[in-house]
Amino acid sequence: MRPLDDLFVVDLSRILSGPICSMMLADMGAQIIKVEPPPHGDDSRLWGPPFVGGISTYFHSINRGKKSVGLNLKSDAGKRILWELIDRADVLLENFRPGVLASLGFGYEAVSARNPRVIYCSISGFGQTGPYRDRPGYDVVAQGEAGLMDLTGYPDQPPAKVGTSISDIVTGMYACQGILLALLTRYRSKKGQFIDISLLDSTLSMLTYQSLMYLTTGKAPGRMGTRHPSIVPYECFEVGDGFVNIGVTNQKQWTAFCRVLGLPDLATDSRFATTALISRNDATASVFLSRIAWNPRDGPADVSAGAVAATCPALRVRVLRAHRERRQAAGTAAEPALAHPRLHR
Repeated sequence: MRPLDDLFVVDLSRILSGPICSMMLADMGAQIIKVEPPPHGDDSRLWGPPFVGGISTYFHSINRGKKSVGLNLKSDAGKRILWELIDRADVLLENFRPGVLASLGFGYEAVSARNPRVIYCSISGFGQTGPYRDRPGYDVVAQGEAGLMDLTGYPDQPPAKVGTSISDIVTGMYACQGILLALLTRYRSKKGQFIDISLLDSTLSMLTYQSLMYLTTGKAPGRMGTRHPSIVPYECFEVGDGFVNIGVTNQKQWTAFCRVLGLPDLATDSRFATTALISRNDATASVFLSRIAWNPRDGPADVSAGAVAATCPALRVRVLRAHRERRQAAGTAAEPALAHPRLHR
């Protein structure tokens, strides 16, 4: 038995943020009915190559565990069927622009009047209120508007998008969290509620310490590559045959790290007596850190890779395919086998 086995979800969302949310619910047992517009359905079905069975791998990656139905919500027949689904629903999930579903007769007021127990979750680019409410929202737009792109990349390069659609993904996770909390509240109150989630708000929430650094100092943080504004060393080092990430986050790790590098005096150097001092003197520290050079068999030059790993987090930067080859992924069941009902693979 899974936690959400008795949950019925009507999913009107498409692309990424909403489907991520409903997929997470499906993974926990919820029955998801994904409503798509005919004739092509969710736009992301066509976002390829690559394709598997004529459907993009993009779509496959975020829509497992669901059943789909094609409905024209502008037709009387389509509206009738959707109402029949809503009457059974515990959750309605959508990511149209604000007001679109209401114009079709399926706004929160109409739905909750008919099914007071429904959890109605709306995902949008900029929220249900405010001057930007009617603007379409996509991941890259949210990353730029929230300032995340201005923090991503190197100082002498243009702003960069994070390598995955992080704004969409985190928004979907927040939506899932909001739905679960609303279900807990409904257990006590017997009433549903409306959840408003936006890409912009979700992305802004990820800025955490960067935001507070600005609010505290008045100085806007900027792009630092892989470096950290408060911790040294905490970055990616280019070496002879690739890249290695090293993170030293406290004095105990710093002392052990210096010892492994063969520089025990550095650990007691007054310039590096605290984490804050190490950060302030990062230019000096980087000279010593240049000793690090990766050897594919032995780890850092003159230093055992195992010894470094024993003192602080230090691992190679791997290409995506390498994860399938590592025993760690298999050992944590990170890649369970799932069969597609039609493709049989």
